[in-house]
Amino acid sequence: MNDATKDVAASADAESAPAQNDLEAMLAAAGTPAAQPGQRCGVIAIVGKPNVGKSTLLNALVGQKISITSRKAQTTRHRITGIRTREQTQFIFVDTPGFQTRHATALNKSLNKTVMGAIGDVDLILFVVEAGNFTLADAKVLSLFKPGIPTLLVANKLDMVHRRAEIAPWLRDMQERHPFAEFVPMSAKNKGDIERLFGICAKYLPEQGWWYAEDELTDRSEKFLASETVREKLFRFTGDELPYTSTVVIDKFDEEKSKQHKRLVKIAATIVVERDNHKMMVIGDKGERLKRIGTEARQELEKLMDAKVFLELWVKVRSGWADDEARVRSFGYE
Repeated sequence: MNDATKDVAASADAESAPAQNDLEAMLAAAGTPAAQPGQRCGVIAIVGKPNVGKSTLLNALVGQKISITSRKAQTTRHRITGIRTREQTQFIFVDTPGFQTRHATALNKSLNKTVMGAIGDVDLILFVVEAGNFTLADAKVLSLFKPGIPTLLVANKLDMVHRRAEIAPWLRDMQERHPFAEFVPMSAKNKGDIERLFGICAKYLPEQGWWYAEDELTDRSEKFLASETVREKLFRFTGDELPYTSTVVIDKFDEEKSKQHKRLVKIAATIVVERDNHKMMVIGDKGERLKRIGTEARQELEKLMDAKVFLELWVKVRSGWADDEARVRSFGYE
């Protein structure tokens, strides 16, 4: 290298050093941790048909409730990211709606699009099925998986299987359906099973820096969690009476200063239903059911947000909204 080349190289190094320092400073300011040797980080999609326990599994893996649950199929409607950092590994779990094979409404098309988007670019897929069971709906979900992405068969609700001897032939049959990387018979309610699942998942994640700060649990906003919490209580207190197409829209989410409370959050939300009789169902006799929905949602949000919460609920009828693409998008669905 001649002297002129050395001068140019030295100049380039001098210019790149401040630029690199600036980049690192920007990343630090944004809360993105700098990569450390030996760290692993990757995205894991939790996928399956409706009502197989995907949200319960996500909450157990994250260690806190961030995805709502209920007995009603299609409770989860959004791609919800849960983050858990353990030792050198950061697990980024993506909970997805159950893939819908019936009723081609605009809402269901949106939910299925969310599922397809989630499984297209991940490091690992957890295909959740009920242990010992495999239906046409499960087969439809399985047919969506792209080759090259390792997939674990998570045989959930193992605690519900009374004859364990039947699991072995079922697992052999499942292996013939798809080249699963591993089988994981488990129960999402069993802490030992959750610990074992962490150890299995870590092997499939690439060595790279973490994407989130160590203490982050989700990428979703408190406003989003508020709408989901109200919707969960709505389904819980209406049971099978209310169609799953009912939704919740946050009209106001304001944090105000308070001398009495560390945080004070005022929320106004609208429960959207499709018929007048559904509205009466939600309100209940003398408004008691709506009051109970609001009380339980407020109490849960206060724990979740560590704040004093004032929650105001309204109920409105919007006929046919679930089959109206523009309205589906306006209500926050992708």
